[in-house]
Amino acid sequence: MTDDVELEPESTAPIWAFGDLMSVLLGAFVLILVGVIGVQLQLSHKLELAEKQRQAELQRRTTLEKALATPLAQGRVTLVNGRIGIRGNLLFALNSDQLQPDGRQLIQSLAAPLAQYLASRDELLMVSGFTDDQPVHGDNRRFADNWELSAQRALTVTRALIAAGVPANAVFAAAFGAQQPVSANTDEAGRAKNRRVEIAPIPRSSAGTSAPKAHDPGHAP
Repeated sequence: MTDDVELEPESTAPIWAFGDLMSVLLGAFVLILVGVIGVQLQLSHKLELAEKQRQAELQRRTTLEKALATPLAQGRVTLVNGRIGIRGNLLFALNSDQLQPDGRQLIQSLAAPLAQYLASRDELLMVSGFTDDQPVHGDNRRFADNWELSAQRALTVTRALIAAGVPANAVFAAAFGAQQPVSANTDEAGRAKNRRVEIAPIPRSSAGTSAPKAHDPGHAP
């Protein structure tokens, strides 16, 4: 006699449970895909903005370099690390703070490209006046010392830039007298190099504490 053995039926997951699992996985995949696409779009937008800013910056620098090309070739100005050096005897007669015609023309030619360079930048133009170490002399004795002479020359150039279109809130004057020489004051050639005006862009946040660093002796006299 053979005993009948009853086999228990295999347990299987309900079909509806499998369908729910697939729905959850599909939903998660869609969410991940949407997130990845969103990140890619953001990165693409940021890259596009960065490229536009880079192109605008390049255009501003190119415009400034073009404006400086002729005076650079003529040796009337120098451009070192973004700092424009202008020969003092081009701008002013000895011991004077009145712009000479060629100096005024040069300042006027620089105003528009400098204003364009400053556009959309959190920067200021610092106009710095420098002298040699010789005592101020002359018939009128207008200036007490080299500090006062360098200050008045810097103010003269600053006002000329503003009159030519540089925003008044984007430029200021600084005086250094005989400090920060770029050449020895032992002969006339060296002293001529030290009599100069420099125009340099600086961050607004450091405007109150900025001072020129050591310069190359090749700066304009």
